[in-house]
Amino acid sequence: MQKIIRIGTRDSQLALWQADKVRKELAELGYESVLVPIKSTGDINLDTPLYEMGITGIFTKNLDLALLEGKIDIAVHSLKDVPTALPEGIVQAAVLKRGNYNDILVLKGTEEFFGEEQGLIATGSLRRKAMWLNRYPTHKVAPLRGNVQTRLEKLETSETWNGAVFAAAGLERLGISPEDTVDLPWMIPAPAQGAIMIAALEKDDFSLDACEQINHHETKVCVEVEREFLRLLEGGCTAPIGALAYVDARTDEVNFKAVLLKKDGSKKIRVAKTAKLGSHKFLAKDCADYVINRGGKEMMAADEAAEKNTRVAAVYSTKKLSELQKETLSSAIGIEDSDFIKMRFNRIPSKVMKQVHENVVITSQNGAEAILNSFTKEEIKFKNIFCVGRRTKKLIESRIGKVTFAAKNALALAEYISKETAIKQVSYFCSDVRLDVLPTYLQAHEIAVHEVEVYKTMLNPIKIAAAVSGVLFYSPSGIESYLQENSTDKVAFCIGETTAMVARKHFDKVEVASMPDVARVLELVNTYYSK
Repeated sequence: MQKIIRIGTRDSQLALWQADKVRKELAELGYESVLVPIKSTGDINLDTPLYEMGITGIFTKNLDLALLEGKIDIAVHSLKDVPTALPEGIVQAAVLKRGNYNDILVLKGTEEFFGEEQGLIATGSLRRKAMWLNRYPTHKVAPLRGNVQTRLEKLETSETWNGAVFAAAGLERLGISPEDTVDLPWMIPAPAQGAIMIAALEKDDFSLDACEQINHHETKVCVEVEREFLRLLEGGCTAPIGALAYVDARTDEVNFKAVLLKKDGSKKIRVAKTAKLGSHKFLAKDCADYVINRGGKEMMAADEAAEKNTRVAAVYSTKKLSELQKETLSSAIGIEDSDFIKMRFNRIPSKVMKQVHENVVITSQNGAEAILNSFTKEEIKFKNIFCVGRRTKKLIESRIGKVTFAAKNALALAEYISKETAIKQVSYFCSDVRLDVLPTYLQAHEIAVHEVEVYKTMLNPIKIAAAVSGVLFYSPSGIESYLQENSTDKVAFCIGETTAMVARKHFDKVEVASMPDVARVLELVNTYYSK
């Protein structure tokens, strides 16, 4: 029986339309598929402008997670929302034939305001805002967020806006034709605007083969040039960058034009260049170099410096973060990071692992990694494995074996083992520094705990600046390390309840992530400072 392809999509009407288009194209080729709607962070928070949320990946992250966790087989995106660097293990499977890439203005009244000093238009796009102010420097721009229908409703009810800027493709795909619109051919679109992209797991040959058959080569060529230009400028989605490539069938050339602006629209650098199709490999680089050589980097740096002076908060992570993780924070929040704890794996005696361990407890990824550092999967003889955390479970099941039960925290795991099983003894693979919660609870319920110290936790305290208002903690040991050099007059953002229990002993303000992972801690920080 042929596999049914699960298509992940945001749950907005436009996103569902795009996913259904993919479903229909696959159906024409004989592939059966089903839509799986998933809400994104960008859809949940409609009050903060995208460029203040750290837009990179804001609309794609939850779909990426669903792909990596095996909940969906492919994900459908508006390509302009997709970061230029995809998560490890995920690849671009196809790009559909591009729709209308232009921006249009939906009017609230007449066009007379174009010649007036006090014009007011609405958009949530940093690029559209900068381009509008560059052309109409005396006008003002109001923030506007939400799906297409929500934005149209806000425009309709506004008593002050003269109009709002929309992507033409979005209106056309939903069959919406406002009576009064103005084309904006001078507004260079976002890189890949109007293009629908399909992502899949790199190892999923079935889905990749299916998607390859609906890939549109010409569109793929053009959006690759645009996104490469964006990547080389390192602007992500938080700099006002426009880029458009198209193939001229008469000359068989790739025509490319792009622009970088200051965020207030006071300055711009434009570039335009053509190259023969097939010889366009360096087109994006040549244009990016042109912009950089004319002060593009300095212009973006000046905007970044100005933002730092107006930031609402500075936070510090007690664990090193990737650049992609940092980019999920609002640009109004400055962040620094370093590792406050370091790990050293112990040498586990062979005799410990030669025996069969009937019931095993592992409460962290470090514990699992320490075991794997000394032994192969074939050498590990664990029968029932109990763990803490979704990521720990994923690591164990991919490299050691099936997890019998996973809990959110150590106390919940201890309660489950004591109440839901007939277990009388467990092997606890842990650090030299660990909370007493789990072993104390189990022993109190007459369950013997045999501890195997598989790694050491070494504190690495660092003095942080007084201006830092919030600190991100991922373990009780991280808090212990932090307290050796720093004060507690800050907000403690904790990855889970176990860490939060320790934090509450020292900090007046403690916030706990909804799920025990780094992404949710960063979301928590964004939410806290947007209040």
